[in-house]
Amino acid sequence: MSLLKRIEKTSQTPPNAPASPIAPPTPVTELRQRQAPAPPHDAYGDLKTRIQQKVIAELDPKMDLTKTDQVRKTIQEMFDQALDAEGTVISRADRARLFEEVVAEVLGLGPLEKLLDDPSIDEIMVNGHRALYIERHGKLERVPITFESDAHISRIIDRIVSPLGRRVDESQPFVDARLKDGSRVNVIIPPLALCGPTITIRKFAKKPFTVDDFIKRGTFTPEFVEFCKASVEAKLNIIISGGTGSGKTTTLNILSGFIPNGERILTIENAAELQLRQEHVIGLESRPSNIEGRGEVSMRDLVVNALRMRPDRIIVGECRAGETLDMLQAMNTGHEGSMTTIHANTPRDAVHRIETMVLMAGVELPVRAIREQIAGAVDLIIQIARMRDGSRRITEVTEVQGMEGDVIVTQEVFKFEHAGMKDGKLLGKLKPTGIRPKFMEKIEAAGIFLPPQIFGVDTRMFQ
Repeated sequence: MSLLKRIEKTSQTPPNAPASPIAPPTPVTELRQRQAPAPPHDAYGDLKTRIQQKVIAELDPKMDLTKTDQVRKTIQEMFDQALDAEGTVISRADRARLFEEVVAEVLGLGPLEKLLDDPSIDEIMVNGHRALYIERHGKLERVPITFESDAHISRIIDRIVSPLGRRVDESQPFVDARLKDGSRVNVIIPPLALCGPTITIRKFAKKPFTVDDFIKRGTFTPEFVEFCKASVEAKLNIIISGGTGSGKTTTLNILSGFIPNGERILTIENAAELQLRQEHVIGLESRPSNIEGRGEVSMRDLVVNALRMRPDRIIVGECRAGETLDMLQAMNTGHEGSMTTIHANTPRDAVHRIETMVLMAGVELPVRAIREQIAGAVDLIIQIARMRDGSRRITEVTEVQGMEGDVIVTQEVFKFEHAGMKDGKLLGKLKPTGIRPKFMEKIEAAGIFLPPQIFGVDTRMFQ
């Protein structure tokens, strides 16, 4: 007899039983109404915890964990002994899975390892030890993976930030960090995070995206790529603008790939993420203050120092505050071909954001002087956005032409044209506006000549 039939039989009301005005729900009703059955006792989890504790207790604390193969062999021997001592019979697949989870706890990032190895996952979000979400193909979903406790998450956090010389505690309850593969990590802990220790990981692809990948995804068009390649080689100063998670850093990586190999490139970041493939690249990373409140090295300090390092190009991962003023001054004083990213929703908003961030430097400058700096420094603003279907698209490419009175004049060169939705996918394409930018003189002076068709100019009208 099935479980459901046994419950139905035991739940039948006797024929002489008095009627109740509000009948209590029968076990059958409860069984059918529940979204999911009550969680059973997690025998597998208990077994994993016991085995893991035994292995960690017996492992030599002085063992060099960088020798992965040797450590795995040692853990395998301890694991087999501990599992045999338990006397529990499990399948070969469960045994292999259990071993990998124990290794992940000892050598890696515990429950996060499986998600980090999945190439289809773009972002991982840990909201306390019971809730873990991922972003896959632009959509959020919850995964059935949990941590043992908040203390378990704290151990993983220490494993992430300690190699970078950073810390997370009550005096410094949030921090930016990175993983070995360059993935960006943000950590914030109680009392600021009410749901428990919170980790946000923006994954970097193990195989860096290429221009062809972006063309296949519809983010770039061949004409836009040819235009960007010429702009970078001709040393135009470029700002990449967009919202959170729109793909600014990835786009900056792609554009940086067009820089010729013979140039000296300096990258400046809060947490090193850029993956430049050129030979002559010097990476600089800011540093927070120590536990005594000393030793901080800000982004602005690094930008000022970079000017003394004979750079051909300066690439700032993101301008957020006063370093924007020093970046503009660098662009205006011979360090052409510089690039950076900022948070803004449109190119016009990007210009206003730059004005605001220059004022954050604490230097009292008239607004007109700031705008003259921007107009003289910035040549091109590339706007990228995350669309409704989760895809990332270049939505606008704008030239900064100069000043007219007290107003910065801009002109669209490319613009994304929407064409509706189909099967949940956004249709549309980045198209030229038909206007030839003024900085083409600078590009042609570098010996680069682009066909008029890239800008949508019909050459027949000149014949």
